[in-house]
Amino acid sequence: MARIAGIDLPKNKRGEIGLTYIFGIGRSTAQYILDKAGINYDKKVSQWNDDEQAAIRNIINNEFKVEGALRSEVSMSIKRLLDIACYRGLRHRKGLPVRGQRTKTNSRTRKGKRKTVAGKKKATKK
Repeated sequence: MARIAGIDLPKNKRGEIGLTYIFGIGRSTAQYILDKAGINYDKKVSQWNDDEQAAIRNIINNEFKVEGALRSEVSMSIKRLLDIACYRGLRHRKGLPVRGQRTKTNSRTRKGKRKTVAGKKKATKK
């Protein structure tokens, strides 16, 4: 089993896909890493030898910010927005969409499950 950046990569996946299990590495970054290490994209993670794993580890450590360091950087960026109380920070604080999406309909992911408000009662005529 390959363990890179504190993550156990799945053995039965192709290298290109396996690397995406590391936070901060997507498909294009994984392809770049494998190109630089000289490894075929289609080679399974379980088929990597120790030299190839070491090469991948070195490339990731030297060139990319991944996992804990990246997560802390993202949270610090959001905390900075909250502290300066800019528009984006206020949207984060309220749990609403930050990038200008509509909120009358949609935006359920950010707002959470619907909270139904009862309608107004109609006055009865006599």
